[in-house]
Amino acid sequence: MKIDNNVSEIEKMSAAELDQKNSRRDALKQATNIGGKIALTALPLFLSGLFTKAKAGPPPPPPTTSEVLTVLNFALTLEYLESGFYQTAVAAGASLIPSAVDRTAIGVIATHEMEHVNFLKSVIVSLGGTPVALPTFDYTAGSGSGAGPFADVFTNYQTFLAVAQTFEDTGVRAYKGQAPNLVQGGAYLTAALNIHSVEARHASHIRQMRYNNGFADVKPWITLNQSGINSTAVQPSYNGEDNTVQAGIQIVNINGTGISADAASEAFDEPLTTAQVLDIVTPFFA
Repeated sequence: MKIDNNVSEIEKMSAAELDQKNSRRDALKQATNIGGKIALTALPLFLSGLFTKAKAGPPPPPPTTSEVLTVLNFALTLEYLESGFYQTAVAAGASLIPSAVDRTAIGVIATHEMEHVNFLKSVIVSLGGTPVALPTFDYTAGSGSGAGPFADVFTNYQTFLAVAQTFEDTGVRAYKGQAPNLVQGGAYLTAALNIHSVEARHASHIRQMRYNNGFADVKPWITLNQSGINSTAVQPSYNGEDNTVQAGIQIVNINGTGISADAASEAFDEPLTTAQVLDIVTPFFA
């Protein structure tokens, strides 16, 4: 299509060429000088790319193998945590999960987590690295005491679902937090984002399962920094989710739309740093 060709011509301009323009009017004038062939309906998309390119600096360098391995082993540790958790639940069967439908769902999630573990281990080995060893976990969050706040996690289905929700919500934010470390990482970034989206699906489904099991106020998304779980032990997994400013833009009442803080926070998920994630999961290590 002609418009595709025209946009390609613009994209070929170097940032230096664009920087020589003194204003947006000059930039638009250059666009029309290319033949005036750009349809008005395409101008918003075209100008967005034009001005972004003009302002953007050089792309960051690809991550080193060592940096990639650090991210992958960090992700593997989290996947070990989730995989072991769901495997234990599957082994408990009906004594923990009363519904056959729910047992099937938990079994599917357990399979996904094991696939993530095996995939990450394979990639680490292919890069010449050594997969981090499988830790010993204490899913009561008692740091090895077995008497943490979730002592009945594998005997009380409500507690199990609450911990499952926390793990999944934390996993979503953790992968988001690692994405910047894999910018220009090609297939590694793509694979991490592929896992990230599945973790988000898990989080939503676990929340639906909690809704179906007596928690009618549970939603598929996070409102402000509310966990919907009656335990302060999980709060670090939700701190920061009440942010309503994105890219320097306040979402509350944006453009006079009357958007509330609740709605603004629900529309965006926030990342967690490595340090924040480690603080969250450390109690679950024996």
